[in-house]
Amino acid sequence: MDADILKLKEWVDGSNNVVFFGGAGVSTESGIPDFRSVDGLYHQKYRYPPERILSLSFFERNPEEYYRFHHDKLRLRGAQPNAAHKKLAEWEAQGKLRAVVTQNIDGLHQAAGSKNVIELHGSLLRAYCARCRKPYPPETINDGDGVPRCDCGGVIRPDIVLYEEPLDEETMYLAVRYISNADVLIVGGTSLVVYPAAGLLRYYRRNKLVLVNRDPTDADAWADLVIHEKIGEVFSRL
Repeated sequence: MDADILKLKEWVDGSNNVVFFGGAGVSTESGIPDFRSVDGLYHQKYRYPPERILSLSFFERNPEEYYRFHHDKLRLRGAQPNAAHKKLAEWEAQGKLRAVVTQNIDGLHQAAGSKNVIELHGSLLRAYCARCRKPYPPETINDGDGVPRCDCGGVIRPDIVLYEEPLDEETMYLAVRYISNADVLIVGGTSLVVYPAAGLLRYYRRNKLVLVNRDPTDADAWADLVIHEKIGEVFSRL
């Protein structure tokens, strides 16, 4: 076993207070494209830039164009949990992992069996009316075509944080609490460029910060352990 992976395994085996903080790279091995890599959504061509389509003002002004993008690129299309999702759920069941803090909106951590998942950016598996707040099942927004409408006439939207919207305060509070109290903090599959989520690393207080990411990040220099590999491949060896 590689020395770095062996060290990570030893840290996890010796702790009952591990917290995982992850991003899009956790789900790319399940077939879900990320946003910022060379082949991610932000490098593909659309009538409008994806950043604009995924903003609140655009959604409110042009829900038809938003849902064309949503149905084309944000449907989960039968994606299944990979080795990273499954290992995290296993650690939680063993009493080692306290929480998963995720920037992802695909629900794959829960599908793998994780219970305490803090979704910073919401979930595509929940929906509600933008006008009256009535909840709707995910099929309303993820199946079919066109703009889904509520009984009140309002547009039904996914329960995700769009650009121009703040993160939920209670969700952020929980994330800060778990990260600041963690013994081992594993950060995986994230480029750490999206704020305020990336700023959560500042709250970690111990000396077992692990970064597992395919590419280097700005935080590599002050991590205690850095592994530049795909996270699913790393976790399959733990």
